[in-house]
Amino acid sequence: MSEKNLTHLEKIKEAVHQSKDISTEDKALAVKKIEEWYIEDKGMKLLGEQLINISKEIVPILEEMGLL
Repeated sequence: MSEKNLTHLEKIKEAVHQSKDISTEDKALAVKKIEEWYIEDKGMKLLGEQLINISKEIVPILEEMGLL
């Protein structure tokens, strides 16, 4: 995950924690979703790295798909 994206997710997570208008249950759900986004982003990065290791010819395909 890029540093910029990580910073944004951390800011959102902190804002959720500090909100007085969101119930404890909704805060937990929001934080869970943010953490899922982080894991998904990390997984996509890993997938791209592994595919590049498999074949350098796949780079144009990944770029076309917006994964790189």
